[in-house]
Amino acid sequence: MDALRHGWPLAIDGAPLLQPVETAFGEIAAESMLLSATRAATLKLANQIEAAVPRQPVLMRGADAFDLPAALAVADPALDMANPLKGPFKALSLGWETQARAALELARIAGILPAFMVAPEGAGEAVALNASDVDTFTDAVHLQIASRAKLPVVASQDARIVAFRSPNDTREHVALIIGEQRAEQTPLVRLHSECLTGDVLGSLKCDCGPQLDAALHAMADEAAKGGWGVLLYMRQEGRGIGIINKLRAYRLQDQGFDTVDANTRLGLPDEARDFPTAARMLELLKIEKIRLMTNNPAKVEALAAQGIAVTERVAHALPDNPHNAHYLATKRDRSGHLL
Repeated sequence: MDALRHGWPLAIDGAPLLQPVETAFGEIAAESMLLSATRAATLKLANQIEAAVPRQPVLMRGADAFDLPAALAVADPALDMANPLKGPFKALSLGWETQARAALELARIAGILPAFMVAPEGAGEAVALNASDVDTFTDAVHLQIASRAKLPVVASQDARIVAFRSPNDTREHVALIIGEQRAEQTPLVRLHSECLTGDVLGSLKCDCGPQLDAALHAMADEAAKGGWGVLLYMRQEGRGIGIINKLRAYRLQDQGFDTVDANTRLGLPDEARDFPTAARMLELLKIEKIRLMTNNPAKVEALAAQGIAVTERVAHALPDNPHNAHYLATKRDRSGHLL
């Protein structure tokens, strides 16, 4: 991840050298590029058999070699309007799919565009790794409780905060516990993904800030009735694509694309949240069953798949506004939220 942010190439065992397009520097050029399937589809490659499988990494080449400006025009959809006549491109057979998937996943975690120049000429010294290293890095089993403290908040003056950290990951998650934790009572739980624009700046483009505030007050009401609640605040901005890529998606939304299409044009998944880590946080808090505040049935299924018993789905819908009405309608119509 550090190498990707610095623009250094990766040498993933069994694959050609891979140079991240967004952060690369110097005089380099490559005959081919590695892209995600969704970005390849926007480049009209999906009708070729090598690029026709959904979610399959795509290796492709153009009529000419890619220098950095040409590669960035291919990788960044924000440049599509300024560079409308790209191509023609040809999808190639990919004989190192596992390594390609690992590279694209690392790019997502690092918060950069998921696009690489393949075997570039003029590349510097590469950072070596195995594809399996990515699975090890993301394994939630490494997460541990790092610290605890009392934290009076507006919704409840008796709240406690618990911080979680993995030795390999710089993202630190927290849980806020409101009310007295009792094993015999099922807590009201909300998984809330970090949203700088909504939670801190009061953005009207989403409903994150109001949902966070309403969840904390609902848990305070539970505590007043003898129950308790837990807010898991997950450091996974933009549903796991990072703040920079989220703002890139906002820019595409300004051009008329909805939330789902904006993410796919970036070559990123619409849903990349880390539910195994959420389940691990609950495990460390010794919570086996929950009442989950969510409008998303897929979130219930994802936690159940990780061994968490969801005894009840508690609706958590809030009024829309002129700025987020289309966003919420997209969540309902395309992502299956019950709104």
